[in-house]
Amino acid sequence: MRELKHHEKKLLRKVSLYSWKGEENIKVAKIIRRYHIQKREDYVAYNRICGNIQSLSAKLKTLKVDDPFRIAMTDQLLEKLFNMGLITTTKSLQKADAITTSSICRRRLPVVMVRMKMAQTMKAAITFVEQGQVRVGPNVVTDPAFLVTRNMEDFVTWVDSSKVRRTVQKYNDKLDDFDLL
Repeated sequence: MRELKHHEKKLLRKVSLYSWKGEENIKVAKIIRRYHIQKREDYVAYNRICGNIQSLSAKLKTLKVDDPFRIAMTDQLLEKLFNMGLITTTKSLQKADAITTSSICRRRLPVVMVRMKMAQTMKAAITFVEQGQVRVGPNVVTDPAFLVTRNMEDFVTWVDSSKVRRTVQKYNDKLDDFDLL
């Protein structure tokens, strides 16, 4: 083996080949691939939100059990997380500790569309969203990173001028001739 040049030695001084930093990257890559997250910054933001929620619940657990402030803040936190759809019940603070990045990713619009059978695959759902064929309530959404709350889940529909909506209505024999105008 040849002797290392000066700049190569300098670089190797900063790198430890025994402790590898990329072991967490496998988990990150799996989540990004599973939920088709296009920007790594979105994953970092979701991870930061999970960390903030867990630190907040840890601080709340340090307070006395019968403290009125703890009870009020715990109820607010659990209610907010339940309304977002991140937890299933508002019974205990341990549910807030169990929130993961994947649970936040499951509330993204394309994932909700696949779960509602509006699209067969995540990739197709992302394409529909980016093309502007999906609306949530009265607003057309073109960002696949849009988080759908539990209340807004019922209002995810196709845009009125969407070809997909027209095809679905035609299949179900509910196509109105007035809508074609």
